Amino acid sequence: MTMHRRFPWGGWIEVISGCMFSGKSEELIRRLRRAIIARQRVQVFKPALDDRYSATQVVSHSRWRLEAERVSRAEEILQRLDPRTEVVGIDEAQFFDEALVRVCNHLANLGKRVIVAGLDMDFRGKPFGPMPELLAIAEEVEKMHAICARCGAPASYTQRLTAEQEQVLVGAADTYEARCRHCFEPGGVVETPALFPEEDETTTGP
Repeated sequence: MTMHRRFPWGGWIEVISGCMFSGKSEELIRRLRRAIIARQRVQVFKPALDDRYSATQVVSHSRWRLEAERVSRAEEILQRLDPRTEVVGIDEAQFFDEALVRVCNHLANLGKRVIVAGLDMDFRGKPFGPMPELLAIAEEVEKMHAICARCGAPASYTQRLTAEQEQVLVGAADTYEARCRHCFEPGGVVETPALFPEEDETTTGP
């Protein structure tokens, strides 16, 4: 009988954070691929609501891909976990409920290596979902940076380009762009009213 391999120092949590377009998912995939090459058993999970590029894969904006299981709640990760799994990858952690913190702690306590990627701030520049707690309890944290779409400086903020105000709004380059602190506009881009609004086409006469 093959014994289940454990990491000699026990389990732990790694968090990859940053704004959109900073390469978080790409870094997650890179680490998971290295674990696969090392012949470790890997399972990958993503939130069910994120289907921008694929419903069954973790996909980076540069189109790196890795097969993943979609779950609606953090608890489902434990329900679907294969006991033989050694490395657990979780993408878009900000979209999960607060139970994700407990789930990740439990997995690490079982001896698993847990690698989590997610946005640390929302479009208002506020902490996003369970990410603050995950950053606090993780043994390793990596903050990724993008390039500001306005000035080219290192970017840490996610700029929403639409007027919607709900916190969760799944989108890509048509909805968001990376901004530095100087160029960031918290709360989304506010459209400036036209100085001379067009006349109503139905209006006739002077």
